[in-house]
Amino acid sequence: MTNEEVVQALQHLVGIPYEGSIKTAITQVTGRTRVVGPNEMSTREFDPERVHVRVDASGAVSGFAFN
Repeated sequence: MTNEEVVQALQHLVGIPYEGSIKTAITQVTGRTRVVGPNEMSTREFDPERVHVRVDASGAVSGFAFN
């Protein structure tokens, strides 16, 4: 699944409050096991499979980023 396909597949999560179970849902939908939530540490090495969950000031999912 390309990054563009991941973003499309996860659009239903945008706007809902972030909780830890969202990481599991992302893995189930995308098959990517490296999902980084807001305020979580991650390494700086390039990992094309990693998904970063972005949230807005209210804690709602606002989008996704990749390395």
